[in-house]
Amino acid sequence: MFGNLLNVCGVTDRLSKTAQNELINIVTIFLGISVGATATAENFLAWPTLIIIACGLAAFCVSTCGGLVTAKIMNVLTGGKINPLIGSAGVSAVPMAARVAQKVGQREDPTNFLLMHAMGPNVAGVIGSAVAAGLFLSWVF
Repeated sequence: MFGNLLNVCGVTDRLSKTAQNELINIVTIFLGISVGATATAENFLAWPTLIIIACGLAAFCVSTCGGLVTAKIMNVLTGGKINPLIGSAGVSAVPMAARVAQKVGQREDPTNFLLMHAMGPNVAGVIGSAVAAGLFLSWVF
């Protein structure tokens, strides 16, 4: 959210570019190192962990496909008033999925402003992923 604020306000170009590139890479490296340093092969390569990863991948695929199909159905039912591209933001990759929908939409038509419309399914994807993760964890353990 802070990165979006820096990007949208328009007066902090250097900070926005740093947050989008160098800072996110540094944070990702530190997060990967800290998680990787605490993960042992006995814990990570266990069946419950692999099942959770497979369930997460399945949830990601179903969320993306379901979002696109639902948005396409809404587009047909409303006579073309809904851009099906917002359905692709129905995954829990906040805010990147919404940004991708925005950039792809503006490439097609520069007057498209889909970011706020794409954030709705984006946040719904987060909530859905949390519920799905809770269900998967309750089934596995």
